[in-house]
Amino acid sequence: MEKALYLIPVTLGETEINQVLPSYNHDVIVEIKHFIVENIRSARRFLKKVEKSIDIDELIFYELNRHTDRKIIGTYLEALKEGKPVGIISEAGCPAIADPGADVVAIAQSRGYKVVPLVGPSSIIMSVMGSGFNGQSFAFNGYLPVEVPQRIKALKKLESKVWNDDQTQSFIETPYRNAKMIETILSALRPQTKLCIAAGITCPEEYIKTKTVEQWKKEKVPELGKIPCIFVLGK
Repeated sequence: MEKALYLIPVTLGETEINQVLPSYNHDVIVEIKHFIVENIRSARRFLKKVEKSIDIDELIFYELNRHTDRKIIGTYLEALKEGKPVGIISEAGCPAIADPGADVVAIAQSRGYKVVPLVGPSSIIMSVMGSGFNGQSFAFNGYLPVEVPQRIKALKKLESKVWNDDQTQSFIETPYRNAKMIETILSALRPQTKLCIAAGITCPEEYIKTKTVEQWKKEKVPELGKIPCIFVLGK
């Protein structure tokens, strides 16, 4: 197998592997013994879903999350020096997109290693696809401030980019704060601004709806307290 850093997408929830990942990914994964992962336990569970016969005890895992000392992550690529492939597995969706795996990819690029992103679901891209907003120019903004005054200021800044630059704006929130986020959006933004709520993408509870702020105010807001959600603003 070619020596490279493989970026391995995972499902966005309890979705069947074959619904969202091509069989080619399986063929790559079963050949890799070294994995950089956000959470070892969930990575092991994912690998077993991909291929039941995988011997987990034969694999080597390197944990990379917000607690990891950035000074040591370069050592996670030592296997590449020996000609062995290395895989990166995120907690959900695509590695290196709103994910600490980007730090490892940057090191791999700087050292001249080949980087191979595999095909898989990205809630960020899929929410824009399903929104009906401008897909030629869009931005993902991660998490907005928790404090309400700063959050309102950030929302108005994003709304300004929607109307002045015709640029679609998206962001996320911790699931238990989804309802509060929706409440703030509807109180802070102009009536004609459009909001797409994209929750549980690719999962059985998938919910993707686009309405103006004025229309959302007349609707019963869905219960999204435990569902990962992308909020998208457009016009």
